Amino acid sequence: MCGIVGYVGRRRAAPVIIEGLKKLEYRGYDSFGVATSCSGIEMIKRQGRISDSGDCASELSGFAGIGHTRWATHGVPNDVNAHPHTDCTGNIAIVHNGIIENYIELKRLLISEGHIFLSETDSEVVAHLVEKYYKGDLLKAVFLATEKLEGSYALLVICGSEKRIIAARKMSPLVIGVGDGEVIASSDMTPILEYARKMIFLEDGDVADVMESGIQVYNEKNPVERSPKIVEWDFESAKKGGFDHYMLKEIFEQPDVFYKSFSSEIDEGSMLDLKKASCVTVVACGTSWHAGMIFRYLMEKYCKIPVRVEIASEFSNFTPLHDSVMVAVTQSGETADTLAALKSAKKENFTTFAITNVPGSSVTRIADHVLYTCAGPEISVAATKSFTAQVAVLMKIVSCLSENFIEKELLGIHPLIEEALLFDAQPAAEICRSANSLFFVGRGVYYPVSLEGALKMKEITYIHAEGYPAGELKHGPFSLLCGETPVIAICTGDDSYPVMMSNIKEIKARGAPVIGIGSAGDIDLEEICDIYIPLPKSSGICEIVTASVILQELAYKTAVLLGRDVDKPRNLAKSVTVI
Repeated sequence: MCGIVGYVGRRRAAPVIIEGLKKLEYRGYDSFGVATSCSGIEMIKRQGRISDSGDCASELSGFAGIGHTRWATHGVPNDVNAHPHTDCTGNIAIVHNGIIENYIELKRLLISEGHIFLSETDSEVVAHLVEKYYKGDLLKAVFLATEKLEGSYALLVICGSEKRIIAARKMSPLVIGVGDGEVIASSDMTPILEYARKMIFLEDGDVADVMESGIQVYNEKNPVERSPKIVEWDFESAKKGGFDHYMLKEIFEQPDVFYKSFSSEIDEGSMLDLKKASCVTVVACGTSWHAGMIFRYLMEKYCKIPVRVEIASEFSNFTPLHDSVMVAVTQSGETADTLAALKSAKKENFTTFAITNVPGSSVTRIADHVLYTCAGPEISVAATKSFTAQVAVLMKIVSCLSENFIEKELLGIHPLIEEALLFDAQPAAEICRSANSLFFVGRGVYYPVSLEGALKMKEITYIHAEGYPAGELKHGPFSLLCGETPVIAICTGDDSYPVMMSNIKEIKARGAPVIGIGSAGDIDLEEICDIYIPLPKSSGICEIVTASVILQELAYKTAVLLGRDVDKPRNLAKSVTVI
């Protein structure tokens, strides 16, 4: 959940690192720090945001350095607990993403040997372990130190007397970009794109010696080749492009994102394994889980293939279905719970698929088959276009398995999403902004659409919001309905329309305001709702996507009216890389 950046090259390291850390702000953090090597370690670290006080580190000397944005796990957010951490001599500095599970045991041992600790973090033990083993060879010291670590880590280590970085990875992402006379290491590709397109994705157990002339990777102390990948993401696409927030920009990118993701081909080997499956198990977290739920409804309707959808962190608590194909859905490809579930499935000899947005990510090296979304970099913490891209790829699977039954409609969805983007969310957002609680309801495939709408709303507005199957409200939640509890109801012209209309009338009878989202030209729905939002006229399959886009816009506008920090909601991180 933290962000790390390291630089070695022809430029002064500190400004590059600071700008890189700013590009990682979307991951969420509470403190930051930078250390450089130049005849010793120079370091500045602070509680708070780098965008507010990062200039204090810009004058650090040296052409090699490391930086960090911390999301507190061990110890409160303050200057002392912020990374980088140094050893007793002040000559070695480290940054760390992950969790050292045996840090208490290591810390006691190191204290008994005379080491003095300053912070409450688990990460500081790494600096002292490197110090313990450092005899003039930094690479060897990191080899020995990492042998003692249990848990997860992406590490960058520098020594004050050397123009190099030692990088190490285990169960936490670490990417190295090789440019022209400069090398950049980071938690993800966003800080690297401005300087390099040639990326090396370290694997578990890798330790890399990073110098401006290039890198040498080792695994179990033996040199290994890690073939670089050329990443075609456009650096400019990671900028706001005139929008007030990244989230709004990413919402507006969805027409192209859906089309490109749905148009991607699925190779014959992948299709063959999918066709042989008697059932499918989807594992995912958060927004990706909602995409998986939508997939379930569509697969069972159009393909008659049963689908089980499990929250990844709960997968280990269920008995696996051994004749099932597993599909792991993760935007970053680094979601810890999803990776753990996928590894468990591999041990059980599942045929495994990964749906991800990030080439070279951990999930792509574990799964038997990989299907890529075409979302490009997503900066805002709240997922919008990555959700749409996942739904597009999952719909592509349904289309292929149903002999392209829904392909024609979905290939024509581009203008429909554009039309949905013209929706004026202001009146509905005015109703939502003053609520203490909100309910999102739907039936069938619109139940997971409602779950996703509620998640977006609670993530960025901090209003309590819940998604429910509409028929479940009477089994308890009705007690909460009143004039101050708006309900957002999705009611399209599908088979559930009559009973959904009945549910809306029951809600209205309890005095709750209703914002109704339905098919174009629905006079009856317009009559009973306080606000009626017509979807662009289309087939039912397309309304799933356009309804989702409108719910994103509603959450965004409500958050803006409340003055929330839309792109960086409190307590949340973009990529959850710890369990």
